[in-house]
Amino acid sequence: MPTCKHAGIPMYMTSPWRPSPSYPQGMIIVPISQARRRLSALARLVEAGETIVVTRKGRPVFDIVQHRPRGGIDREAIETFKREHGLERLVEYISDDFDDPLPEDFLLKPLPEKS
Repeated sequence: MPTCKHAGIPMYMTSPWRPSPSYPQGMIIVPISQARRRLSALARLVEAGETIVVTRKGRPVFDIVQHRPRGGIDREAIETFKREHGLERLVEYISDDFDDPLPEDFLLKPLPEKS
């Protein structure tokens, strides 16, 4: 059985489950019992860009992937957008009752005729 050169972890190329096309070929698939014992070695592989699929009884349970910092609001991009489009505000007006519940028959009323 081939092993991963970085950590000596067996690379299971075949498995009872069929990986979806989104999984890359030659991925590292490790049983959960082995992942528990070799977590430091797996972390080094993930840091090197590998994705580890952890299985229980041959079925995938979770992937170990690199951490991705959460995105957030890019305030500079918003200001640039407003400046480029000549806007002072992105939203001009929000009604005081915008989040009030809709009347029960709201979806039952026919749409108004266009004039």
